[in-house]
Amino acid sequence: MDFFIVPTALFRVLFVFVVLSHDLRRVVHFNVAEHPTETWTAQQIREAFPWDEAPRYLIRDRDAIFGKEVIAVAKGMGIKEVVTAAQSPWQNPYGSGANARVAGDDEEMQRFVPMVPVQIGM
Repeated sequence: MDFFIVPTALFRVLFVFVVLSHDLRRVVHFNVAEHPTETWTAQQIREAFPWDEAPRYLIRDRDAIFGKEVIAVAKGMGIKEVVTAAQSPWQNPYGSGANARVAGDDEEMQRFVPMVPVQIGM
């Protein structure tokens, strides 16, 4: 799971939260917020894995938004967190690849993204 930013046409910045399945390289869940909070992030984890569908492991970075509440939700769902080393984006290559595709480095993804309905959270 990771966040990345998307600038809008009106020069606002939106934060996109994405959960990827590493085995299938598919998007499990995503949502967008202008001002995400730790509580909002914890709720996104609940929504990403309903009905006892939680994975065994969850790879995340050391961003402050993944604080005590997020850790408690993951632990409560039986998920073991794998935290990447500080300032080491290469330790989560799937997240970085998704960020690059949405940012415009992949023409196929550029054609796909505008067609995805986006729910503005919070």
